[in-house]
Amino acid sequence: MVKRKIIKIDEDKCDGCGLCVPACAEGALQIVNGKAKLVSDKYCDGLGACLGECPQGAISFEEREADEFDEAAVEKHLNETKNEPEPLACGCPGTMAQTFKKAKRLKPSGRQESALGQWPVQLMLVNPAAPYFKNADLVLAADCVPFTYANFHPDFLVGKALAVGCPKLDDAEFYVKKLTEILKKNRIKSLHVIIMEVPCCSGLEYIAKSAIAASAKDISLKKTTISLQGEVK
Repeated sequence: MVKRKIIKIDEDKCDGCGLCVPACAEGALQIVNGKAKLVSDKYCDGLGACLGECPQGAISFEEREADEFDEAAVEKHLNETKNEPEPLACGCPGTMAQTFKKAKRLKPSGRQESALGQWPVQLMLVNPAAPYFKNADLVLAADCVPFTYANFHPDFLVGKALAVGCPKLDDAEFYVKKLTEILKKNRIKSLHVIIMEVPCCSGLEYIAKSAIAASAKDISLKKTTISLQGEVK
């Protein structure tokens, strides 16, 4: 045991989003019972690559007695886990299987027109210089939102530009850079982030705030959260 710098996780702040896990090249972090956990002191090199990935600010440094960083143990740990399929129910509430009571028939009404005025919509694919971003009110929605909230088009999309993404499955840092480029290249009048109530979705708000800060522009930010039952919370 030696006294050294090592990460500390504040469980009261951690919401189990899991963004820190892939940021640790040594595999020192896992989501256990909905919270980020340090698997073993000897896997943590103390460099803190995970710090900037936590949207809740739950990860910090502390100096304490700990096992020395063991590179050989890390290599063995990574070799043992690299071929294991990642369990979907990794402790994150967003992957928990649930069944809801749903309408057997929708009320008859006139066929709704699509309010979508652009293509593509995936943040990974959109062109920051696309004309639909000029002087736009921009909606940044989590992938699951339009499927869960039945009135997504009339309530949120009319007259707006759209970008969608998943902060858990996609590259969050790439998204920050792409959104920053969109904000820098265009006069975005407002940014509306729409997320699901599951913890991992909070990463999208972190992406939006980081991009606004990096763009050095004064852009109003609004957040709406959708429940798993398809209601505005």
